[in-house]
Amino acid sequence: MHAGPRSGQGSGSGRVSGRASRPRRLKTLHLYLLRQVAATLVVTVGVFAFVLLLGNVLKDVLDLLASPKVSPGLLLKALGLLVPFVLSFALPIGMLTASLLTFGRLSADQELTAIRAGGISLASAIVPVIALSVVLCGVCFWFVGDVGPRSRVAFKGLRDSVLRSQATLALGEGRYLELGSVTLYARKVDGDLLKDVRIFAFTNGACYLDLFAPEAELRRDSNRFPAALSLRNFQGLVQMAGGWQGISAEERIEPIANFRPARSDSPKLSEMSMGQLLQERSKRRTEGIDVTPVEVQIHRQASFSFACLGFTLVGIPLGIRAHRRETNIGVAMALVLLLLYYSFIIVAQSLDTKPHLYPQYLLWIPNLLFQAVGVALIRRADGRA
Repeated sequence: MHAGPRSGQGSGSGRVSGRASRPRRLKTLHLYLLRQVAATLVVTVGVFAFVLLLGNVLKDVLDLLASPKVSPGLLLKALGLLVPFVLSFALPIGMLTASLLTFGRLSADQELTAIRAGGISLASAIVPVIALSVVLCGVCFWFVGDVGPRSRVAFKGLRDSVLRSQATLALGEGRYLELGSVTLYARKVDGDLLKDVRIFAFTNGACYLDLFAPEAELRRDSNRFPAALSLRNFQGLVQMAGGWQGISAEERIEPIANFRPARSDSPKLSEMSMGQLLQERSKRRTEGIDVTPVEVQIHRQASFSFACLGFTLVGIPLGIRAHRRETNIGVAMALVLLLLYYSFIIVAQSLDTKPHLYPQYLLWIPNLLFQAVGVALIRRADGRA
């Protein structure tokens, strides 16, 4: 007589135990997926950061590498200043590739099928991955809107200071250097002091000035770039209306243009932080200047910060649909999506002088598109489960 109630009690405790075990299983699943995505994210961000850093090295650091007096410590400092700049681009790219690779592998290994068989929907399973992408949006905004631009400007300042301090190295010893309409020769170069200097000036392809000085000193402008040569005890020939005439003096200041143009002290709009852009916008509005170029940069930084979320939402279902373990497939899909995303940025920046087209709002279209498509594909994947 007592068997029935005991059986009922056992069944009830089993249901309670099952309900209690579900949160534990979900937590275990969340931690597992988070570890898988985070591990792939570290690798992909590292790879893309290295590729982007290599591109910047080839473009910007070669001048430093060609300078014989640059120490390894200074080169490491220069590379360190480039890291935040490249990370601002590597983080969204890495998150997209990590989502594609991780969920493509989980789908190929039938792990997602096992998750669904356990009564857990795809939307519930990917909650920690979405949360990670939101956190990365904040990190990316910090890099894109503050650390990246400031480090980029600091790198250019470091590079230019080195090149300014060693500008005479471009002269070389015993060779001719063409500087626009002026050709300069120095037998010996010792810092800013030159020995046995020859200067040839041309107009319309014809030489009209030939100067020689046993010694000359390089004069620099306020930015420490070479601007003129102070010739001492010079002598030479100058073309006049009546022909060549000899000239000589104890000293002559000969301007030298185009040696190396000085960079403007104020950064370009693309090199400004979010705070600087907001100040520039207020300044231009006060002066009655079109603020559309500034608005484009402000919206570019803000919209690109949300790329991590859009890339994750679209990367998860596309990785599942690809159903492949191969890394090259995931990387190829990531590159296609990146090309689509960056096409909007390129178009918007090309229209920054046409305020009537509102190019700043064009920058938000890829985010909205990726997020909407991603949510729709995730819901569709859940519906097929």
